[in-house]
Amino acid sequence: MVKTAAKKIETSAEDRILEIITSTLDDGKAEDVTVIDLKGKTSIANQMVVASGTSQRHVASLAEKIKENLKAEGFKSVSEGEERADWVLIDAFDVIVHIFKPEVREFYNLEKMWNAIANIRDE
Repeated sequence: MVKTAAKKIETSAEDRILEIITSTLDDGKAEDVTVIDLKGKTSIANQMVVASGTSQRHVASLAEKIKENLKAEGFKSVSEGEERADWVLIDAFDVIVHIFKPEVREFYNLEKMWNAIANIRDE
């Protein structure tokens, strides 16, 4: 019974993290926001969010605001890529966020790879 209660708390924290991230991206006018469900498919995260900013400044601003909003709600995150801001990765533990400039996003095409993994059926 204790394990069930802990699981419910963990799940609601993950949902809240995802909500903070997606609402921050929406408020910040991020483009082409995609959420990929990775539950049971990989150990790195349960959700992946991919979004585009219109410029390096926009990408950096979106990333900074996400980190600020997560911290304000008591959630930790780590990030990398802010220096160049062509592609910023934010690891919020249960949720991974990739924010790209459009041409960098198109080049790496993470959605294609991760959607393929997410769509693998357990046999």
